[in-house]
Amino acid sequence: MTTKKTGIDQQMIRDLAGILNDTNLTEIEVELGDMKVRVSRQSQAVHAVAAPAPYAPPPAPSAAAAPVAAAAAAAEVSKNAVSSPMVGTAYISPSPDSKPFIEVGQTVKEGQTLLIIEAMKTMNQIPSPRAGTVKAILFEDAQPVEYGMPLVVIE
Repeated sequence: MTTKKTGIDQQMIRDLAGILNDTNLTEIEVELGDMKVRVSRQSQAVHAVAAPAPYAPPPAPSAAAAPVAAAAAAAEVSKNAVSSPMVGTAYISPSPDSKPFIEVGQTVKEGQTLLIIEAMKTMNQIPSPRAGTVKAILFEDAQPVEYGMPLVVIE
């Protein structure tokens, strides 16, 4: 006759927490029969990435007008920017020796591939949400990108 253990195996949870620390993972889940244990930790750091500002002419003599002009330029970028839908590595071309998907000044159609983001060994094509002209490419090829980071400006 076997007895079924009904309590929580605290040593197993400690071991899983140790694995999280050793491997720098944020979450681990183990399933043993009808028991499922998930151990996770919240990230201590919050990462914010600011998009590079487009070129602006030197500020006018009025110092009060400069912050207003910078805010307007940033709003214009965010309004027309295509943001990253995921965390990963952004690529401007399908392979290192291939022609880029887009270039500044090029006209793109809605649905046309703008770039690729590699996430978890999967290449995800990022389509243009609208037709327009590429005004700026805000990332370097093979650059890590964050969710919501502006990547391309299309007007």
